[in-house]
Amino acid sequence: MNIGVVSLGQTILKYQVPLEIFVGLNELYEKQKKQLPKANKQLVGKIVDEVSLHYSGPDTDKMTRHNFLPQDILKWFMSVFDHYLDFNNIGTADKSINSIWVNEMKAHEYNPVHIHQGRLWTGLSSVMIMKLPKDTGVEYSAEQKPMNGRLQIIGASNGQFAKTDYSPDIKIGDFYVFPYDMRHCVYPFNGTKETRRTLVCNVDVDYNPVASRTGSEMKL
Repeated sequence: MNIGVVSLGQTILKYQVPLEIFVGLNELYEKQKKQLPKANKQLVGKIVDEVSLHYSGPDTDKMTRHNFLPQDILKWFMSVFDHYLDFNNIGTADKSINSIWVNEMKAHEYNPVHIHQGRLWTGLSSVMIMKLPKDTGVEYSAEQKPMNGRLQIIGASNGQFAKTDYSPDIKIGDFYVFPYDMRHCVYPFNGTKETRRTLVCNVDVDYNPVASRTGSEMKL
């Protein structure tokens, strides 16, 4: 796989989504978005349009089980998460996709700093970049470091010379994978009627840090 690697104490891997998966997800969303279940009640995003494509957790007053995705797409997601665990030398671990949803952000909407969870507190989350506005509006200060509409992932490491956060120059088709407990956020943008579309997939990982660790060296 063609990947990028960032370490903030924990590992962030960036994948490129295969064209057939990317097109399939966007087409499915466009055709069915009016019928898809609203996901707002169980999400922290300050976003009007948040809809669910897959949910396998327990039925609640916020969400009931459903799946709108074909098996080939679900299988691709699992292959990526398998690769992430193998890359990080995590041994055999039971995995289960918990939830998949789409955020369609408009100007001035945002996602505050948060973490993820599924049925378990241990697992992997992700962000797929499906659509971006051509212009994210005026940067009111520090134009040399644009942050409008940016994803920011915050690590647990600290101290001098430590890399503590990551705000990638995102492109359509990027797919970022990182642990549930890595804090992250998305900043608002302004000055456009275009939207910023991302997909999130959460997979529970039944992870025992002692029994599952196969080696301490990171693969290169």
